[in-house]
This record gives sequence, C-alpha cells and structure tokens, in this order.
Amino acid sequence: MKKIVYMGTPHYAKEILQTLIDDEQIEISLVLSQPDRKAGRKGELKAPEVKVLAEEHGLKILQPERLSDEGIYEAIVEAKPDYIVVAAFGQLLPKSILDIAPCINLHASLLPQYRGASPVQQSLLHGDEFTGITAMLMEEGLDSGPILGYRYFKIPETMLLPELMNKLSDDACTLTTDIIHRFDSIEPMEQNRAVATHCKKIKKIDGLVDFSSASKFYDKYRAFEGWPGIFVEGGMKIKEVALVEITSQNEEGVILELKDESIVVACIEGSLEIGTLQPASKKAVNAKAYCVGRGLKVGTSLL
Repeated sequence: MKKIVYMGTPHYAKEILQTLIDDEQIEISLVLSQPDRKAGRKGELKAPEVKVLAEEHGLKILQPERLSDEGIYEAIVEAKPDYIVVAAFGQLLPKSILDIAPCINLHASLLPQYRGASPVQQSLLHGDEFTGITAMLMEEGLDSGPILGYRYFKIPETMLLPELMNKLSDDACTLTTDIIHRFDSIEPMEQNRAVATHCKKIKKIDGLVDFSSASKFYDKYRAFEGWPGIFVEGGMKIKEVALVEITSQNEEGVILELKDESIVVACIEGSLEIGTLQPASKKAVNAKAYCVGRGLKVGTSLL
C-alpha cells in the first residue's frame, strides 16, 4: 500500500484524485487544496472540486493560503507519504516540503514546452498538432524538474478547450497511477532547458479578437471557449465559430454571406462562419438575426 499526500484544486485535479482513490494499492493520507473562493455574481464562497470530492470520501483536507502557513509542513510529515502528487494545485512547493518525499507533478503540456499557468490554452493558441501530459519529478524551479513519463496525442482540428481538458484529464489519470506503480524502475530524464517555453495565467483581455487572420481568430476561439470567451472592441461576444478557409485576401470584417442562422465574415486573411453574437450587456442571438435586425447585408461591415 502506497501512501499519497495529494495537492490539487480544479476539475482536472479532481479526476486524478478520483483515480487514486479507486486504486486499491493506494491510500490517500492527506489532501491539500486552495481555499474556498468567491464566485458568481453574488460572490458566494465556492469550494474547489478537489475539496468536494475529498469530503465525499471522508479524507482529511487542508486549505492553506500558503504552504508556509503554520502547521502545514508538520501535517504533511505526519501523513507519512511515500509520494506527494501535485496536479494544478496553484502554489509552488517550498524545498522543505519537496524534501519530505518524492513530489510528482502532472503538467498538461509536453514539457519543456509551456511551463507555467496556461499550458492547455497555449497549445490551442499556437495551433499545435500534438499535446499531452508530462509526469515530472518536482524541484524548486517552475515545471523544470526531471521527466518521469509522457502521454501524448494528436489534437483534432476542431477540438475546443473543454474537450481538450477532458482528454488531458483522462490521460493524466492513466499516467499518474502508472508512474506511481513503476516509480522505482524509472530513470528520470532531465529537461532540455534550451528549448523551454513559458506561459502566464490567462486574463480576460486576452479574449479580444480582430478580423486580421481567420486562423488566429479561430485558435483564440478554441483556446478561450468557456472563459474568457472571445469579443471584439466594444465588448460584443462571438460564439459558435467555424473556420471556412485561410487563404483569401479580403477587407476586414465584411459580411460575405448570410446563411439560415449564421453568417460568413471576411478576415484580411481567410474567412469565418459565426453562429452567435452577443452585444455588450444584451442577450445572445443568432448571427443572421443580429444582422437583419440592424440592416446589415452582404458587403457591409459587421464591425
């Protein structure tokens, strides 16, 4: 029986925790997650998904603002872990905790690519052909430790962020238990630091788009589905986007076609089909209805 201290916060981490709970050769002796945060328009406190799952299974859980908080180190030592498993926890581990037991991190990119806070979005923003999960032995640097194993796959050209996250979660679950059970026979591989790339946390302003490039517009749509979404200057949100083609040369933002419910819009390079538009502070409507209601026709600008 292998004892695990688990650290994680969102849905991705919850799925991995469930897999560990279901493994009869693993005992979860302690769970750590981020504190409850305010969410929604009412600002009510919402528990992280990892915390909810841990409580459902009667697991001991701590929610420190910082891992340096009083009593956290002692609680982890008392849990006597064989391994500390970390997945989207949201805090760097200090050396004192890294030294307690081998710390295994499940990072949602093919390291050393996209070290940092938004690796899944970056793979879509850059139109990558492949992505995957890396199991890494943690050190004091950010996602810089030796690699224990990978799982990778080809990204379907129309896959959006939520679907990609689900696929990565499934692969992370498989990789986690595989690494734990084979840990003693694995020879960690140092990362090639010369080709490492880094990414920051996504901000709302990152969802701002223009009609210069159809391919870049579509990549942003895929990467920011859900939050922050995509929107043009003035705040109008754009939803249900499909890439039509990427080679034509056009006048930016001109309506090329009105379909049954959608519209085709020109980019300087390429064109897009848009299904839904939502003006700032108003309800979403199908794109054709929006255009008809404002007298916009083929050849006029959507902007």
